[in-house]
Amino acid sequence: MKSDPPDLPPGCWGWLHDLARWIGGWLFVPFFRLHRHHLERMPSDGPVVLVANHSSLVDGPLMLGLAGRRIVFLVKRELFEGPTGWMLFRIGQIAVRRGEVDRAPLLAAQAVLRAGGVVGVFPEGTRGTGEAASARNGAAWLARSTGAVVVPVACRGTYRRSGARRRFRPRVDVLMGEPFPVNGERGRAGLAAATEQIRTALSGLVVELDGLREVADPACGRASRR
Repeated sequence: MKSDPPDLPPGCWGWLHDLARWIGGWLFVPFFRLHRHHLERMPSDGPVVLVANHSSLVDGPLMLGLAGRRIVFLVKRELFEGPTGWMLFRIGQIAVRRGEVDRAPLLAAQAVLRAGGVVGVFPEGTRGTGEAASARNGAAWLARSTGAVVVPVACRGTYRRSGARRRFRPRVDVLMGEPFPVNGERGRAGLAAATEQIRTALSGLVVELDGLREVADPACGRASRR
């Protein structure tokens, strides 16, 4: 029997994860005008905590297909029901309970990082408009406890306001930021500082991407700020 891939959680099927990555890289091409910026900034090896803003259910699959490495995302437990849950488990995603203290998912993600893998976190903890105006402590804790670098990723164009009509092939931009180590100060104050460091980097990247979109297409730039 083949052993579990070291950069994925136990029970994951590596071949299925790689198939999901391939699908994620092509699935959205018919639906979005996809523009990729600086994806080469992703380190080719070593532990990485990827942090991204979150405004749509497609953000995770999109990142999975574009990042260039296997990614284990922390995903809300509600999505692990039924056939979708089986698939998420088999491709190595980790279920988390939102609003509850639950160390098991963090410890599972920590093991992935210590094996040299990549863990994806939406630090706001829930979907919003994608501004990255807040952040929780999980991403900072994972980076500090494993020595992983943080790679911020901004995505714009997937957000659709409630009641708004679905647009035909909207422009979607993904911008990857430079990797950076988090604040190494010990204790709660250090964790808070590292969390704010991550939030500031991600929020700044979103602003940078909005600027790029406005230069390329003024209508898209204005839409990003709504």
